[in-house]
Amino acid sequence: MLPPILPPAGDGQRIGLFGGSFDPPHEGHRHVAVTALRRLRLDAVWWLVTPGNPLKAGRSIAPLAERMAAARALAAHPRIAVSDVEHQAGLRYTSDTLHYLQERRPDLAFVWIMGADGLTHFHRWRDWRGIARAMPICVIDRPGHSRAATASLAGQALARYRLPEAAAPVLAGAPPPAWIFLHGPRLPISSTQIRTSREAGI
Repeated sequence: MLPPILPPAGDGQRIGLFGGSFDPPHEGHRHVAVTALRRLRLDAVWWLVTPGNPLKAGRSIAPLAERMAAARALAAHPRIAVSDVEHQAGLRYTSDTLHYLQERRPDLAFVWIMGADGLTHFHRWRDWRGIARAMPICVIDRPGHSRAATASLAGQALARYRLPEAAAPVLAGAPPPAWIFLHGPRLPISSTQIRTSREAGI
């Protein structure tokens, strides 16, 4: 069996990893990726479209192929790559995915990217402390989550490892645990809102 296909990247490049269900993908996802590209001075951002979110078990989810196609259509950026590596490699948890990618591409400088809403429940993720030790993390502000994110269990536990926003350009090379919270323009949109509107026929 052939190994999973990863997006192309040159030796030593700085790669942001942005995972999620992308059900559906929306402009907020693209905003986060473009913000990370610019503020962190990344060479590329990989969207890791998960087969399913363990924290959302029981909720119906659109087929992976459909979400992949929609994500590619939305991204439309030469430095954003959409990947289903978790499906290809049979991975389920983010911690396993990050270690897998680091083993496959130890030459790359990875940064995990998440919205502030993700940090609010980060402590529920499997081996979240291990994720923080695996690679630097960039948290990008999301409407309604600014204070809740930094006040969350994970936000407080990792507070001493937080770097100032001015350090964003060097985050990719920082030894973990290290994380940064980026403020800036925010888009008031979420996949949940889109699904709810669709179900309501709005």
